[in-house]
Amino acid sequence: MTTSPVRLERRVGQRFPYLLPITFRQPISGTDGVGFTQDLSSRGVFFFTDAPLVEGAQIELTLKMPSEITLGESMPVRCQGRILRVVRPSAAPIGACSGLAETKIGVAVRLEQYEYLPADSVVTGSRVAALHPRHEEERDLAHSLVRP
Repeated sequence: MTTSPVRLERRVGQRFPYLLPITFRQPISGTDGVGFTQDLSSRGVFFFTDAPLVEGAQIELTLKMPSEITLGESMPVRCQGRILRVVRPSAAPIGACSGLAETKIGVAVRLEQYEYLPADSVVTGSRVAALHPRHEEERDLAHSLVRP
């Protein structure tokens, strides 16, 4: 009889499955881009992007952190961290956000520092909408309906 090995969970914080827009910047290389999260916790985030990011690099992320993580209100946050893992599209885990995620690069980041931004800060913009053209059209339609 064989027994399966016991896996030790190394994550400290509970992960939450959230599909949120995210912007990022690598301070050293000057690379910036957009993506969307698969899941996040107070200590880390896994997100998808088109940008060719490198394991081990420092990264700055901006997103609207949900109340389950802030233990208060949802708020815009700028986080500094380090890229722990980069998963190419062909190696993406089965069941991980199917559809768009299957063609994106997956990036795991350990968050090291947070900076809470003013509540009225704009976290996402037209750059995030570029990943989802349909949403950009919906946003433009919504703005045209609201304007007098």
